[in-house]
Amino acid sequence: MTGPRNWLTTALARLVAGIAIVVPATLLLGASPAAAHPMPHSVVQLDVYRSSVAARLELPVSDFSRASGIDLTGTTKAQLPSRAAAVRAYLLKHIHPTTTDGRAWRVSIGALSLSRTQQTSTGPYRELTAKATFTPPAGADVRHFTFDYDAIVHQVVTHVILVTVRQDWAGGQVDGEGTTQVGTIELDVRHMKVPPLKVDLGSGSAWRGFVAMLELGGNHILTGTDHLLFLLILLLPAPLAATGGRWTGMVGPRKALARIGGITLAFTAGHSAALAASSLGRLDIPSWPVEAFIAASILVGAIHAIRPLFPGREAVVAGVFGLGHGMAFSFVLAEMHLSTGQLVTSLLGFNLGIELVQLLLVCLALPTLLVLARLRVQPALRLTGAVLTGIAALGWLVDRLGLPNPVARTADSAGSHTTALLIVLTLAALTSTGWTLAARIRNAPQNGLRPPRWRAAPDRS
Repeated sequence: MTGPRNWLTTALARLVAGIAIVVPATLLLGASPAAAHPMPHSVVQLDVYRSSVAARLELPVSDFSRASGIDLTGTTKAQLPSRAAAVRAYLLKHIHPTTTDGRAWRVSIGALSLSRTQQTSTGPYRELTAKATFTPPAGADVRHFTFDYDAIVHQVVTHVILVTVRQDWAGGQVDGEGTTQVGTIELDVRHMKVPPLKVDLGSGSAWRGFVAMLELGGNHILTGTDHLLFLLILLLPAPLAATGGRWTGMVGPRKALARIGGITLAFTAGHSAALAASSLGRLDIPSWPVEAFIAASILVGAIHAIRPLFPGREAVVAGVFGLGHGMAFSFVLAEMHLSTGQLVTSLLGFNLGIELVQLLLVCLALPTLLVLARLRVQPALRLTGAVLTGIAALGWLVDRLGLPNPVARTADSAGSHTTALLIVLTLAALTSTGWTLAARIRNAPQNGLRPPRWRAAPDRS
């Protein structure tokens, strides 16, 4: 009786063992290369404007070549123009945005480029980048549409397309540094179709655009090391009197405050006027002369902090140099391709953000500037700050004239430490205010006798 049972048990054990070996082997041998090694996906980045949507299509060259039949694997950048017509024709066949009620949008394919890149979980690979513009029918909503897009995935069934929004002014997304995911496009294995993506960006508003531009303006002045450095280096000698081509003594607290206020207001007026004129006039100004002008303005300010070049006329100089800084600010708005109404709203928000943060920084620096002017170490501190600023300005000037250098890169990186800057300015302001209050208490009248008053050096400027 036991023999048949032992035979049956042995047979079942062998069957289970065989399944355990054959099934994994079949899966491993039959797996596609994408299962063994993650393959890069496509990305579609959308910039949403008032009457159109711009798209940046990022496609892996290997998958694109396989799906389109246009072999770009060995194509160089110089050879790409000869394949451009075929690439554009293929993309036009596979991009069909429509309104929610089914009306077709107009699609145009612009510049093409090849580069090397890398995504998370993948090694380096070549990428084809194409710029496209989607224009809806008159009166259609750019914030709600159907995106029928199946480039590559119609042939490479394991491919995935990630759709994101990079810029959406009415949605409050304007910095262009982050993206918001809209959805993914991939094969529906149940129906073996590639379903279109329903794009719903919600209800945008001018208020959200205004608030986003307000934040962008504040961040721009806070992280714009060159703009901030120019203002601070002009303010550094403002409380001092100039005698015989040298900085000597103070001009008195009231006059020092008046100078600091005048410099700040003149710089504000200069860059506000230039920002408005260049933005509303949609002037196409080359960036490098403006950026070089800004570097030169900082260098002049640094020299002035060492030896007075224009004592008493700092406000005039701040206003003139502020024009160049305002033109640089306008480059941010020009890149957004806003409508006239959006541009006016953005201009107000962006400029207000700049002024609010600028006012905050000046208020934080003011107590320290007034206290430093009274200290014996003031000349050493002023010279050290001016020399460091001058070195940074020279680095920027050389870099913007076409010679990149480590000095410019180091100076630019200072803009990434905004939190540390605010902490230092706040601590310095608190310390200076405490020192001033302690000095006043110490010099307060005692027993009805008032100590001799401190006198400012004569202002001969």
